Amino acid sequence: MKIGIEAQRLFRPHKHGMDIVALELIRSLQKIDTENDYFIFVKSDEDNTCLSETSNFRIIEVPGKNYVFWEQIMLPIYAKKYGVDVLHCTSNTAPMFLSMPLVLTLHDVIFMEQSKGKNTSSNYQKFGNMYRKWLVPKIIRKCKHVVTISAVEKANIVKVLGLPSDDITVVHNGVSGRFGVKPSPETINEVRKQLNLDDDFFLFLGNVEPRKNVNNTVKAFVAFASTDDKVKLVITGLKSSFVEEILNEIGKISFLNRFVFAGFVSENVLLTLYSEAKVFLYPSLREGFGLPILEAMAFGTPVVTSNISAMPEVAGDAAFLVNPYAVDEIATTMKTAYENQELRKEKISSGYLRPSMFTWEKTAEKMLKIYQKK
Repeated sequence: MKIGIEAQRLFRPHKHGMDIVALELIRSLQKIDTENDYFIFVKSDEDNTCLSETSNFRIIEVPGKNYVFWEQIMLPIYAKKYGVDVLHCTSNTAPMFLSMPLVLTLHDVIFMEQSKGKNTSSNYQKFGNMYRKWLVPKIIRKCKHVVTISAVEKANIVKVLGLPSDDITVVHNGVSGRFGVKPSPETINEVRKQLNLDDDFFLFLGNVEPRKNVNNTVKAFVAFASTDDKVKLVITGLKSSFVEEILNEIGKISFLNRFVFAGFVSENVLLTLYSEAKVFLYPSLREGFGLPILEAMAFGTPVVTSNISAMPEVAGDAAFLVNPYAVDEIATTMKTAYENQELRKEKISSGYLRPSMFTWEKTAEKMLKIYQKK
C-alpha cells in the first residue's frame, strides 16, 4: 500500500504543536511499519534533518511558496504523481479536490468558535482561521475518515460540523521518550545562567492567542508573587511588552522583574525548564488535547491546569485543576502546588503514570489501522 502523509511545515525551524505531532507520528510509523510504502510531502525549509528517509519512507519536497497554493494545487499533483492509495492530511485542512481517499486529522474546531476576550492573534493566525473556517466544512464530508485528538473534541466536531460520530475516530497524541530524561547538570547550569535563574521558578508556555489565557495567568501570578518574594515566572513565546501591557492595566508594573522572558526556546532548553520548574502553569481556556501537561508530568513537575475542555481528559486526577476564569483560584492553587509538600508528592506520583497511557507508538498503531481500513 502506498500511503501519503502531508507534513507541509515539518522542516520549518520553529515548529508548533501540529508540526511536532506530525513529526512524532511519522517517526513512530517508521518504527512499526516496514511493509507499506510512505511518501512524506513537505515544503522546503531550514530544518531538513529532523526526519530521515528509510527503505520504505521517502521525503518529497513539494514546491510552492504560498500555503494555500501548496495545499490546494501542488499537493494533489504530487500525491497523484507518486500514486498514493490514501492521503493523510495532518493539520486540519486538505485539498478540496483529490483523486484518492483522504484521511484528515482535525485537531480541533476552535477556529469555528467565537474568540474569548481580546483578539491578539497575528494577521497570519487570523488569515489561517478564516481559511480553515471556509474550507473545513467543505472537505469534511469528502473524507474517507476523520481523526481527532480527544473525546471532548470529537463531541465538539459532531456538534459544530454535524459530522456523524461513527465517521470520527479519537487518536490521542503521545509523549516522546525524551520527556522525563533528566538533562545533565551542565545543561541545567547553562540554561539557568542563560536565563539568570538562581531561584525557584514556575513555567508558562506563552502564546498571543486569547485561549491561552495569558491575561489571567499573569494576574494570578502577580497575586501569588505578592505573598512570595522569591519565585519567578518563566514565559516562553511572548515578548515582554505583551506582559507589560497587562501589568500596567492592573497597576502592577513593579512586578515586571518577577517575569523571565525566554522567547522561542529549543527543545533542549524546554526539557530543562520542564525538569527544573517547581510548577507548570497551563490554565488554558480551550484545548483540543494539551500535550504540555503530559510533558511536564513526565519530569515530575506538578501541573496547574483547567477543569474545562480537554485538559481533565489528559490530566486525569494527576493535576491541580482550576477554573481558568477565576484569577483568585488560580493564584491560590499556585501557592498550594508550590508549598503543600504532601499534595505535591501525591500529584507528582500520579503524574508519572499518565504519560505511559499516551505514547506515539500507540498513536501510530491506531493511524495505521485507519490507513488500511477499506
